This record gives sequence, structure tokens and C-alpha cells, in this order.
Amino acid sequence: MKTFVFTEENEKKYQEQLKKYPNSDAMMLPCLWLVQEQENWISPEAMIFVANKLKKTPIQVYEVATFYTMFNLKPIGTYHIEVCKTLSCMLMGANDLIKFMKDTVGIEPGQTSEDGKFHLSAVECLGACGGAPMFAFNGEYKENQSVESLKKLIEESK
Repeated sequence: MKTFVFTEENEKKYQEQLKKYPNSDAMMLPCLWLVQEQENWISPEAMIFVANKLKKTPIQVYEVATFYTMFNLKPIGTYHIEVCKTLSCMLMGANDLIKFMKDTVGIEPGQTSEDGKFHLSAVECLGACGGAPMFAFNGEYKENQSVESLKKLIEESK
């Protein structure tokens, strides 16, 4: 069976977070973030690791990981593009961004490109309605976007 452990760097980050969140319940989210930062997703083995580290049951970790949509529970591409699909963004062209990804990269929301580079998600409001349409690129908000700006970002990331 495959196992998961923190890298030396992430173990140091974990120890720093423990100073802020000494309670294992409060430490759950920071710990899951570190796992995802390290692996780009949260595997079942990583959930067991977190459970052991925080003295929780694996199901308790699973419940938290599956509750929050920000956690990836399956492998995703190197670059994660999260296109906002709420009203402001859709009215301003979010559908065009999603169509561009389908037509040029060959993926729809929930899919990863064949080369493993890009993963597309259609997500609920990212809280930047004034900058519609917008998407997050590996967690970095990109506001007032267009097909042209997305195309440039994709080309730069290949």
C-alpha cells in the first residue's frame, strides 16, 4: 500500500501551524491545505496520514475534505483553472472561457487534459463579481478576463 508523508519543508510548516492552532479540530484545514500543496490533491493515503497526525479517525478527515469544494479528491492537472459560473461572470463571458478550453485544450469542467497539464473546474462565486468574468489560475484570481487573455496564459504555461 502506498503511504504519504510530508516533505521536510511541509513538516516544518505543519509545526509552525501547530503553534497557531494547537487544537486538532482547528488544525484540520491547515493540514489538508499542506497535503494538497504538496500533492495537488488529497489521496486516501494522505487522509490516513492526516488522521494519524491529528489523532482523528480517517472518516473525520474524509468528512472535512469532502465538505469543502476547494479540496481536490482526485489527481488534477498541474494548472488548475476555476472559472466562475455565477450570474455576473456568465453574463460577462464565462461561457466563452469554458468553450475556449473545450475547443483548444479539449477539456470540459471536471476534466484534465491528456498531457496532465490543465484541469478545468466551473465553480460557484469566487467573490470578485466586479471583475467579471474571472477565474482562478492555481488559486490566483484573474479578473476582467477574455478568451484572448486565457489563451495567452495557456500558451505561457505549456
